[in-house]
Amino acid sequence: MEKTNFIDYIRIFCKSGHGGAGAKHFMRTKYNAQAGPDGGDGGRGAHIILKGNTQLWTLLHLRYYKNVIAEDGENGSKNNCSGRMGKDIIIEVPLGTIARDEETGEVKAEILNDGDEVILCPGGRGGLGNSNFATPTNQVPEHAQPGEPGVEGWKTLELKVLADVGLVGFPNAGKSTLLSVITAAKPKIADYAFTTLTPQLGIVEYRDGKSFCIADLPGIIEGAAEGKGLGHRFLRHIERNAVLLFLIPADSTDHKKEFEILLHELEEYNPEMLQKEFVIAISKSDMLDDELKAAIVKELPANVPHVFISSVAHKGLVELKDVLWNALNTKPVE
Repeated sequence: MEKTNFIDYIRIFCKSGHGGAGAKHFMRTKYNAQAGPDGGDGGRGAHIILKGNTQLWTLLHLRYYKNVIAEDGENGSKNNCSGRMGKDIIIEVPLGTIARDEETGEVKAEILNDGDEVILCPGGRGGLGNSNFATPTNQVPEHAQPGEPGVEGWKTLELKVLADVGLVGFPNAGKSTLLSVITAAKPKIADYAFTTLTPQLGIVEYRDGKSFCIADLPGIIEGAAEGKGLGHRFLRHIERNAVLLFLIPADSTDHKKEFEILLHELEEYNPEMLQKEFVIAISKSDMLDDELKAAIVKELPANVPHVFISSVAHKGLVELKDVLWNALNTKPVE
């Protein structure tokens, strides 16, 4: 049974702390019954903060943590004592997480680096005590500020996988097999559609100790941009990839059409996808002779690099790594 512990979308209710009220108080001493105002400030309400953590790869830990309620700040008191601030709540999330306001859709935070901290819901400011309002003409201020309210509302957290290269192709194109051969990743492999239901990441070892990250993503089907198949659940992960590796099997009935369908689904979802670097790999090519390879090349776009590979026979994999490395490290011509 497919594991379901990869959670890449979740909604949580957040409520930051209210600020404490400023105190209205007047000092009285043994020798001076009217020593003046000494009301302290209220403490700030607690923030709700998102923090990046490279050790996390899923939002699973938030599945049963749907209500995040932060502490209120304490009220000010006499002798100019300020109230204690509420204790901030820090929610650790994997890199690539985007937080949005559910009602408006506005992006509130984006976590890309380990240790990054972004305030998702700021706590309310504490009110000023009456000692702040004393003036030469108003030496007995009767006014102190209330604390500001916190922020509350539903937020959506969405994870977009961070990888240099994204594997794009129809189900059963051989993406998982390729990932298992060129990296140490062990994705589930079987001869039926949608074997891969969640993104799988692997590190490709290149020359001179260099490496890059590649992601095997669930297969596209025609209509994915409208939500068919795994739809948006898959397509949003491609947005983070610098290079897209289109995997088209050698036994496809129409290589050109298959590539055009994949491109169309990316464009329908987000036209900016077409600005990425593309590489085409013809998988299962151990069954092809030179004549068939030449015929396939004629179908492929001339401006996109292509490689013939066989994951099972380990053919063309070094050349593929070279092409991907060059695509990742070549600056686009402006």
